[in-house]
Amino acid sequence: MSPLVAITGTLLAVTAVPYLAFLGLYAWVGPSGSPAEKSEAKPTVSVVLPTYNESQIVETKLEDLLALDYPMEKVELIVVDSSTDDTREIIREYFADLEAPDLTLIEEDERRGLAPALNEAYEAAEREMVVKTDCDSKLPQNVLREAAANLSDPKVDAVTGRNVEVLGGSGVESGYRGVQSHIQQLESHLDSTLIFHGPFSAFENDALLPIDPNSLADDTELALKIRRQGGRVIFDPAVQYKEASHSAFVKRRKQKDRRAMGLIRLLVQHRDALGEYGKYGKLVLPFNWWFMIVSPWLLTLTLVVGTVAAIASLGTAGAALPVAVGLFTFLGQRDALGPAQALYSLFDTQVSLLRASVELLRGKGDGTWEVDTELREAFE
Repeated sequence: MSPLVAITGTLLAVTAVPYLAFLGLYAWVGPSGSPAEKSEAKPTVSVVLPTYNESQIVETKLEDLLALDYPMEKVELIVVDSSTDDTREIIREYFADLEAPDLTLIEEDERRGLAPALNEAYEAAEREMVVKTDCDSKLPQNVLREAAANLSDPKVDAVTGRNVEVLGGSGVESGYRGVQSHIQQLESHLDSTLIFHGPFSAFENDALLPIDPNSLADDTELALKIRRQGGRVIFDPAVQYKEASHSAFVKRRKQKDRRAMGLIRLLVQHRDALGEYGKYGKLVLPFNWWFMIVSPWLLTLTLVVGTVAAIASLGTAGAALPVAVGLFTFLGQRDALGPAQALYSLFDTQVSLLRASVELLRGKGDGTWEVDTELREAFE
């Protein structure tokens, strides 16, 4: 066996071991449902909705919110808007003849980024439970009740949920969200989950903390900070939402890379939490460090060394390895891998995490986000 082949095998084994360990831990714990002691509750609710040039879909989103199965007299809607189109005029007109929910419209004269907008909205929130949702997500009628049931557990300060339908039909994103939901369910049963989702997350108002104005992962940062101050932050598969996503490789980069940048930067900023806060710092954070920061580089190195080893051993026939990876990517972005689609979804995520690491090393990334018109069409 040539040294390059041996090195490739070693790299592959080192990359795979944490994932195999996770699968073993998942089988041992057997997580199911929410770890919270849920009970029926109807707290007052502040729904926070950040908007930027959402005139195409904002009325549909408002209809979605008013259709929720919850007493609207207990709800206030806080919209923080930095639009240059007529989004806020549409909102004002929509609420002109409504008695409930109450509306607070925060108008920004200039676009400062999502995190500062959310800080201002959270500061204005006066109700017991604070829900953050995105304009391009759809919510089932029971979502507020399910969130409230989780937060009725005095040990739980925040809850997020899962994307049950990817609007636009992206098999890549659907596969990844399926894998991610299993990860988050295990994390929540061990202690707390790391990632919180913008389409729907709910927090105890008295647990809210300011987030970094330059944050690229505002929902996850807030959840992480709440866990650091002693609250439990969990994932419940019964808390559901729908969000649009692309499958095409290039189109996904814009959406996925920005999220990846935010998560990596957040982990690095809070590296002092490793080993602290019970199983959160001893198991949850180390696994996410491995998955988001270490594994993408190891996987890339494995592919590079493996290709060199194959060509050195087999000549031009060794090029079959990069060709196979290219074919895997080609079929995966077309949702054409059948049972292997979830595996491609993980590979695609590793690509985004690697690209995000490179961009962060180059000093790139800010707190603004751009409207994706194709995804808005999927929402409609």
